Amino acid sequence: MFCIRGVACKTIYSSFFIFHSSFLRVSFFLIPLSLFLSCTSLRYAGVDRIARYDMKSADVPQALDGYRIAFATDFHLASKFKERQLHGTVKALAALKPDVILLGGDYQEGCEYVEPLFSALGTLSPPDGIYAVMGNNDFERCTDEIALSMRRHGIRLLDYASDTLHAGLVVVGVPYCTHPPLVQPLVAEQHPDDYVIFLTHSPDIVESAGMSPERVDLALAGHTHGGQVTFFYVIAPETGSRYGRRFLYGRRRTSRGVPVIISRGLGTSRIPIRFCAPTDITVVTLRAQ
Repeated sequence: MFCIRGVACKTIYSSFFIFHSSFLRVSFFLIPLSLFLSCTSLRYAGVDRIARYDMKSADVPQALDGYRIAFATDFHLASKFKERQLHGTVKALAALKPDVILLGGDYQEGCEYVEPLFSALGTLSPPDGIYAVMGNNDFERCTDEIALSMRRHGIRLLDYASDTLHAGLVVVGVPYCTHPPLVQPLVAEQHPDDYVIFLTHSPDIVESAGMSPERVDLALAGHTHGGQVTFFYVIAPETGSRYGRRFLYGRRRTSRGVPVIISRGLGTSRIPIRFCAPTDITVVTLRAQ
């Protein structure tokens, strides 16, 4: 480099040093901020994310190409999920205009919250209705109240039961306190050419039931809360699953190849804190192959 008495070199070096120092200072604030913003979002009260998935299958009838399923789970009313969040969730579900709404359990943190929850959810009117299963919390208390309130507000509880939504489209519901001997016959009785949705509370049930992809096309579950508190998605001290992070959230497959989508849910348990485990509603769009 050509320098006149070192002045040019010093100027370039000083400019680089200032730029480098400024960049480090800005990065010190921007990187943590961007990571934090990736953990949360603001759209509807109570719903940080709308998690969207397309599922292609030869079992999806051509007439149902584009069929939309909304899945909401783990409300835990009232934890961090309170009345305002409930209203936001109902608005979000209505805005999505799904063909059917599926609910995955763990609805309440006290029997006094059962009726307000299902009264609000019952105002929704998707064309093919609302179906639900129960979670572990729902067997600890208020089980009868939940079943009664669901019935009162037109929500069908699937307790080891199935229903045909359309010709070629079936939903099978299994509660949290599952008995594996009851699951296999329930699944086996479904027609192999139907598109079968397996609705349950925990992804562990999907794995332990040992279902095959020839009989179940898609499983939907929650329970894990996406870890509820994670360290930027890398470490999750508590998952609620015996399989650790394997079924933490998102699209996964069981050891036998059944696709399972795990929602992070909407509420909290134990402590009313979420960090890098944003709440979500799952929307699945079926695509014919």
